[in-house]
Amino acid sequence: MFKFLVVLAVLSVALSFQLKMKAETPLFKKYVTGAMASIFAASSIAMPAHALTKAENLALSYEQVKGSGLANRCSEVKSGENIKLKAGGKYKVFNLCLEPTSWQVEEEVAIKKGLPVKEFVNTKLMTRQTYSLDGVEGTLAIKDGKATFTEEDGIDYAATTVQLPGGERVPFLFSIKNLVATSSTTDAIKPGFGLSGSFTVPSYRTGLFLDPKGRGTTTGYDFAGALPALQTGEEEAELFKENNKKFDVLKGDIEFAVTSVNAAEGEFSGVFVSKQPSDTDMGAKEPKNILSKGIFYGQIDKENFYGQPE
Repeated sequence: MFKFLVVLAVLSVALSFQLKMKAETPLFKKYVTGAMASIFAASSIAMPAHALTKAENLALSYEQVKGSGLANRCSEVKSGENIKLKAGGKYKVFNLCLEPTSWQVEEEVAIKKGLPVKEFVNTKLMTRQTYSLDGVEGTLAIKDGKATFTEEDGIDYAATTVQLPGGERVPFLFSIKNLVATSSTTDAIKPGFGLSGSFTVPSYRTGLFLDPKGRGTTTGYDFAGALPALQTGEEEAELFKENNKKFDVLKGDIEFAVTSVNAAEGEFSGVFVSKQPSDTDMGAKEPKNILSKGIFYGQIDKENFYGQPE
């Protein structure tokens, strides 16, 4: 319990510093103040009492990890010296892991003066221990006074479902695919180092998916059996959206804030806030905004400095 309270205290100090630096960033200015404080709140999903370092994780056997939930967890970092960055070069970032710890969905909660009022409401996780992203790789380039991270490979999306208080379930593809994130700090990765950028959110369903009536994008029927073709009237638009399946590719935004660094192992960790759309049921419904909050871990090849950015 004491260790848990110490972690909370350290995070609050580091995050207050990060928020001060990022006060002008729209995503942080609007959402982060309350989001970061609630990441390790008691209402979050159940987590093991102690996180493991990367070395401790690698020392475990398959049987030790099986059924423990550790495969879904990001490693912790024991703080050490900052990781220095050389101006005008590129570094390989690998083993990047993102572990969400809470999710909120934007919902209409009231109507004031005839206008809907929307807020992010807490949800219940329905997905088992398969929602974290891991093994993500990319390049960190130092150029023109900015540090730019470009995601290139790895498990960069995961199908996840949460449930609203009223019982409605909201599926979405938790993603950092094709992420390009930048930072104005270029001299070192250290507590307070932040990255922000946009990423791609692919369609939750693939092109071969068929709905319960046999309709799909590349296979299946254009119109469901026993369902007439589009007719004039108020229901025409709804029928069209259900029949006209499409592969939606949307965008999301994410903010990272580093809280711990260990130069000896070339590793860093911190917290993140991600805002992205939910599933559209292949164009049949409007997506909801999902706010995911959690922790991340990554490693950088600080010795293999390999040339100038293009």
